[in-house]
Amino acid sequence: MPSTATSGRPNLNLRPFVLHASTLARIHTYLALAAFFGALSIGCALHYKRIVKNGVAGYPEEWFPSVSATIGDWYPERNIFQILIAVNSGPRFALVALQYYLQRTPTSSIPGFLLLIGVLRTLSCGGWVYITSSDDHDVHDVLMIGYIVLNIPWMFGSIFCTPLGHVASRRRSPWLTGHTRFFAALVPMIYFFIQHKVHRVPGAYTRYSFFEWALILLDVWYDSSAELDFKAADLKITIGTLGGPSDADKGAMATKVSAAPVPYIVNEKEVQKASSKAAAANGHQNDAQHPPIFARARPTISFIGDVYLSYIFWSVYTALAPTLFYFSVWELGIAGQELALLSMLSPILLGIPPFREWAHAREGRTVLHGLALVGVAAYAVPSPLGRLFLVSFASAAASIGAAVDWLEAGEDVGAGTTAYPAIVVGLGFLVSSLAKHANHTNNPVWPSVDSRSGGWNMTGLALALLAIAEFASRPASTPSLKKDTKETRSSPTSQPHWLPASLALGSLLFSLHSLLSDPSTLIAWSWTGYPITGPVPNVHGSLTHVAHALGLALTAFLSHTGSRALTHPLWLAAGAGSAYVLYAYRDWAGYAGGLGVALFLASVGPGVWARAAEAGRGHAARTAAVAWLVVCVFNVASTFTVAYAFVPGGTYLRERTDLVLAAQFGLIALAFDWRLPGRSPPASAAFNLPSGAHYKTQYTLALLTALSLLSTLWRASWPGVTPTPHHEAARIVRAGIWTVHFGIDNEGRDSQRRMRDLIKDMELDVVGLLETDLHRVVFGNRDLSRVIAEELGYYVDIGPGPNQHTWGAVLLSKFPILNSTHHLLPSPDGELAPAIEAILDMYGTEVKVVVSHNGQEETPVDRELQSKELGRIMSASYPQPVIFLGYVVTKPHAPRPAPYDFMVTDGHVHDIDADDYDRWCEYIFYRGLYRTAYARVSRSTITDTELQIGQFVVPKLTEGVIDDSKEARYLRAWKEELPTAHWFPMEYYPEVGGKRGHFYHVFNTPLYYKIPEGATV
Repeated sequence: MPSTATSGRPNLNLRPFVLHASTLARIHTYLALAAFFGALSIGCALHYKRIVKNGVAGYPEEWFPSVSATIGDWYPERNIFQILIAVNSGPRFALVALQYYLQRTPTSSIPGFLLLIGVLRTLSCGGWVYITSSDDHDVHDVLMIGYIVLNIPWMFGSIFCTPLGHVASRRRSPWLTGHTRFFAALVPMIYFFIQHKVHRVPGAYTRYSFFEWALILLDVWYDSSAELDFKAADLKITIGTLGGPSDADKGAMATKVSAAPVPYIVNEKEVQKASSKAAAANGHQNDAQHPPIFARARPTISFIGDVYLSYIFWSVYTALAPTLFYFSVWELGIAGQELALLSMLSPILLGIPPFREWAHAREGRTVLHGLALVGVAAYAVPSPLGRLFLVSFASAAASIGAAVDWLEAGEDVGAGTTAYPAIVVGLGFLVSSLAKHANHTNNPVWPSVDSRSGGWNMTGLALALLAIAEFASRPASTPSLKKDTKETRSSPTSQPHWLPASLALGSLLFSLHSLLSDPSTLIAWSWTGYPITGPVPNVHGSLTHVAHALGLALTAFLSHTGSRALTHPLWLAAGAGSAYVLYAYRDWAGYAGGLGVALFLASVGPGVWARAAEAGRGHAARTAAVAWLVVCVFNVASTFTVAYAFVPGGTYLRERTDLVLAAQFGLIALAFDWRLPGRSPPASAAFNLPSGAHYKTQYTLALLTALSLLSTLWRASWPGVTPTPHHEAARIVRAGIWTVHFGIDNEGRDSQRRMRDLIKDMELDVVGLLETDLHRVVFGNRDLSRVIAEELGYYVDIGPGPNQHTWGAVLLSKFPILNSTHHLLPSPDGELAPAIEAILDMYGTEVKVVVSHNGQEETPVDRELQSKELGRIMSASYPQPVIFLGYVVTKPHAPRPAPYDFMVTDGHVHDIDADDYDRWCEYIFYRGLYRTAYARVSRSTITDTELQIGQFVVPKLTEGVIDDSKEARYLRAWKEELPTAHWFPMEYYPEVGGKRGHFYHVFNTPLYYKIPEGATV
């Protein structure tokens, strides 16, 4: 009888080919290491000095290559690397599929989600590998950032889904298999990248490269741990027929596997047969065991929707004060619209039983969420008063909804525990702060911004509608929101009093809003100028988010363990001590105190909410109303510390931020555990977060923190404009002074981008901006210099911080700022006047630039003292060059005690044009420079004050001004008599219509002046 081989039929007795999945994981690890370190070895051997060189420095300052330079610039290392990565793509995709196969369960949608993340992660890896920074810098960076972001759910999710009995889990638990170190390495890596890219420090890129290579090693190390999982599960891949197995194999195949995945993959026909038999035997049992993907993902979707709706609440709440303060700014006093703050007291309506019952119902909560969106949609209304009405109405609806969620979470809504809504509101607040950080300190859904000023209003509305639709169709109780049976409820006799809990909640709300709603606010408190010896707002703001996220993570972790450490008075002492350091110190020391405050407020927030919910049970109306009343009082008090000159009774809070800060922490202390030793803990101390929400919280915090760090890295790596003078060859300096009305235009919109456009067209090299301290609740905690500095390329000194109680002054310079000093000018009667004294390196000559905002006409003593001090500051450096840009409030040539003569005569400076008598507020003075032009540009509808510009030529360092007489200074000319580099833009002449509402006014043209004959420039 012929053999099977000779007859052409398959030999059913041949054993199938079996590949251990752990071997595949090991191959993936070896190929990845060979690709990266092979390229590094070849590159160092063949092109060492070329691959260590960058745009700042080369060897020997830079002596270790970055990953991008190693794999992307030179032949043959680039080609060898890409070939090995291509070969490794097969094992990479196989690992993703096998991990899904190992982790999948009938009750969780997370493995399916991780499968999608794994595929996207692999594709993004291939993207930044094959599209190098030399090919397309932006695409390479986007794919690299995407890969890092996708690592967050991949690493945390894989750890969560790995069976606890596996060796990999035991090794991951103590050390987290490098994923914590992976994200920790991002912080120094970003720091050194900024040192290289922004500050251009030689050698910084080498240090950056160490951490970049560390990320590669940690990433490969993490993926290699899949080998341990596969070994623990004895996972195999079988190729071939299963016919003719041995007796042992038959016995193994007869064994039913119910809990663990099948240890190997069979061919498709066998799978179909087994599936048919199982379906016939079990009927519709599989439908119950394997619900649809959407049903399994519903808890996660609900969680995301809740966090986004919390973000909408914070957006509406933080928009109310800036929207109403528009009217106060124009009135320079109490305008009446401030009563809109009282819209937050709307939860008092919950005292009406029918209304309370409706607000608790699903329909009522859905309607309240929808009404809150009115505040977001208000951006479409052109009238500031109309927007204020809509935002006030939305704030009232949002406050009612928040009171129901926080204090009386209904079972139909599904919250079921005080911990869940408290954590969600904390995450929503962090999302709001992150949105501002990524959008130049403007919340993208505020009604004060639109598509012209950085708004994403329609996108925000669309996402909110989806979240509301999900909420309305949500099952009565979703797995992530089920009531935790471990949570303890106090009996009526042990219920704490509602008033202390309400006061603490109100103080916490204001503290979060005033200090943490923008991550750069704490940095503004500690800023001291140049040389920079502390944090920088747009660079280090992410550290605030890290501290904030750590505080929330600490709460989630301790709630899971049942610890009450966060309600202990010692923790309060730590928070209060941090607040003192923030207030009393500057630079890194002060900011370290600010980070402590951020950690403290974030960590105690959920506990304060839980106590308020416990104490306010059955009294939500008065508990919430009093909390919002505390917020209103703090809003007014914090404003009075700086606006004391314009409001009745303001003198009692003049410059007393210390009192306001102490009151904030004093009221928060009411939520702490002050029981005597031996007493039982208060009932409200129970704070148990459901396990499903616990994990979602940790993943969300990791994601938000990474996004904040990557946002900073993205802006730092963006090919922005390097600060360079506009007319370097002609040694020209154009300096402007502009009072910008707190960045709010006549329509009540954010004006940063409109200001940017005029400053860009006028080609200003030095700009003094006044009324710029916006790190206050009533101004939205904004940074007015962010857009201009990043998009036009300026060095920035943001001036005295909000704890200095001034209206603010900012210096923007195309020239390096060598040194700057902040002054608080004498102000015994009126508002505190700020000044910046800076030394700029202008073409090798040190020029002093002074920017100041003096007092008002109503305080003549202040104006006299301030003018004397400014005269002293300018004369102290005589005869070195000086440019003064300020708000003075005087008529030209007015005799003493008016400010003009104190500043011009005592300061040894010249007026920009002494023949211009049509001035009152803004003035430009100078010394030691050749003035060649003077322009006054109308404000359009940006602010209430024009832009004044002086144009100067800096003499050569060894020459100086050869003739400083009045005759030499007033050699008036037509523009055609000067080189074209001295001409101002032609499109702003009124006879051609101006541009964007701006035009040269008063003289209807810039005034031009000749340089004296014989001058060397």
